[in-house]
Amino acid sequence: MELKATSLGKRLAQHPYDRVTLLTAGVKVAGDKHEYLIPFNQLLAINCKRGLVWGELEFVLPDEKVVRLHGTEWTDTQRFYQQLSALWNSWSQEMRDIAARVLNEALEGIDQLVGKEQWLRRRDIEGIAQRIQAACAALPLPQARLNEFDNTREPWQKCQAWLSDSEQRRAAHNQEYTAAMLARYDDFFTSVESSPLNPAQARAVVNGEDALLVLAGAGSGKTSVLVARAGWLLLRQHANAEQILLLAFGRKAAQEMDERIASRLHTSDITARTFHSLALYIISQGSRKAPTLTALENDTAARHALLIEAWQTQCREKKAQLKGWRQWLEEELEWTLPEGEFWQDAGVIKRLAPRLDRWLGLMRTHGGAQAQMIADAPEAVRDLFGKRVKLMAPLLKAWKTALKAENAVDFAGLIHQAINVLDKGRFVSPWKHILVDEFQDISPQRAALLAALRRQNAHTTLFAVGDDWQAIYRFSGAQLSLTTAFSHHFGEGDQTALDTTYRFNSRIGEIANRFIQQNPHQLTKPLNSLTAGDKKAVTLLGEDQLEPLLDKLSGYAKPDERILVMARYHHLRPAALEKAATRWPKLNIDFMTIHASKGQQADYAIILGLSEGRDGFPAPARESIMEQALLPETEDFPDAEERRLLYVALTRARQKVWLLFDKAQPSSFVDILKRLDVPVARKP
Repeated sequence: MELKATSLGKRLAQHPYDRVTLLTAGVKVAGDKHEYLIPFNQLLAINCKRGLVWGELEFVLPDEKVVRLHGTEWTDTQRFYQQLSALWNSWSQEMRDIAARVLNEALEGIDQLVGKEQWLRRRDIEGIAQRIQAACAALPLPQARLNEFDNTREPWQKCQAWLSDSEQRRAAHNQEYTAAMLARYDDFFTSVESSPLNPAQARAVVNGEDALLVLAGAGSGKTSVLVARAGWLLLRQHANAEQILLLAFGRKAAQEMDERIASRLHTSDITARTFHSLALYIISQGSRKAPTLTALENDTAARHALLIEAWQTQCREKKAQLKGWRQWLEEELEWTLPEGEFWQDAGVIKRLAPRLDRWLGLMRTHGGAQAQMIADAPEAVRDLFGKRVKLMAPLLKAWKTALKAENAVDFAGLIHQAINVLDKGRFVSPWKHILVDEFQDISPQRAALLAALRRQNAHTTLFAVGDDWQAIYRFSGAQLSLTTAFSHHFGEGDQTALDTTYRFNSRIGEIANRFIQQNPHQLTKPLNSLTAGDKKAVTLLGEDQLEPLLDKLSGYAKPDERILVMARYHHLRPAALEKAATRWPKLNIDFMTIHASKGQQADYAIILGLSEGRDGFPAPARESIMEQALLPETEDFPDAEERRLLYVALTRARQKVWLLFDKAQPSSFVDILKRLDVPVARKP
């Protein structure tokens, strides 16, 4: 059937279309030079209008487009419209039922997923969105018409709600799931550790996201959460013991984790590994010949002796190298070197050995050729860094020669080899769940090993516990941004925090938290204390008051109460402690550097050395060219890592902290602490 404009109507309308033809499931609107085919599945509405003389048909399309036919005889227009409407309505009823089936099938799939008693992951939400989008693409009707029909209106609105409010729906579902799990498995959360898990800890344990970062402040129970997480995976049969990989950052920490798991979960099938022992295992399983770890890695004295010998040989035999080393130490490090054979000087050797060790470690961790290492350095230090690399090259060669003679590899080589084995598919990861402690200490190299493991199985979950406030190992290659930008590096996931500390009192917590959060780059998190503390729980005291302070402590500290004395550097150990065994025989006193105190706790803490100067605290910000080129960039905030170091020191104490400062040259931290309302005492 066809409807045409009259000759006069066509001439007066001056419109490109003058006739319309009814098709099987659509219409064709045409003119002398134009033709427009409109299938019913693109048509939103048909309007029939009468002008003063002629009729008008209006075809409404998506995106506010309208196609009009003018100048048709009114009686013919009405007749054509009635037949077109009957055909369109019949087609619409049929398509309506198909659309309802498509939408309901999509919702059934969503209901099956949401109805399961399980955590709704971000990946699941993406799947729901894809399911709805696929359903929309399969609809025979324009989406704008779905609200017209009783059987499509409700399912369409439900689909739209999932697309627009998916995150809120996910959060609500997971909140209900968490509440149900905490209620049903109350016995587990009560008994899995020596004391019941608090709500924040329990919520972290049941979180089922593919990647989860648990921010856990000092004394908030990080290890408890990791152990409970492993137990939860076993309890819910999400994995067996062989499918759980637990990682710690040192052998001692791994051993302590094993003991904790054995005592709390009553199994020895889950064992914690260090990243290096993991790399060794991967290589041994993925190659015919298992590597041997060099003995030098665990023998600091032998390692230093090897490097010093190579350095002395270089200085003794090559004048150009000798001149380069003297310039490096005097001009960059500002050392005062003796005249003549300074490389034989015992004091220089003692100071230089640990630096050579650190610089070599950074070069080995980089893993690339020397030319690439130089090319990767920041442009501002690239030329000078190239000169330093040339001076270090003989030491690097000596190290590689020692490894070859021993037929062994070092730590950096282990991880590089392990990543290579994984990428070549020679080892298939058996682990479905990776649990990492102290995540803030992770380096790019270790992160690359985790990424290689997860590439083998996209569904491998990563559960990480850490505290960016305690990130104090940048000097060994740890990169804080791997924690603060967790989702960027490890995939979209969740982030939660443990909000209760079981160690220090509220006064120590208040000062430590306010101090560290002055740096806007540190992640914000609550950390509440269960015990109150008086205003003097944190006190500034002159450095000449150490002995009077220990005298006073000897009057009330119990023999089983630990007193932890800390300093920025080991050589700042006070002489007064040499006589502690006889002067204060009942006091339980330990001394260590603040870095070494990480993970420790005591009843009382004494922090030494809050002064300005080369051995001051905070340490001078100046770094050697090697560190500037090979270490991760620092945050744009003064003394950021030194602040974290003081936070670690403050939070070792349960009851009270004294900060001893130089009255003549006080540390910049002293004024900051005063502004935080920390009192200054003339005497203990």
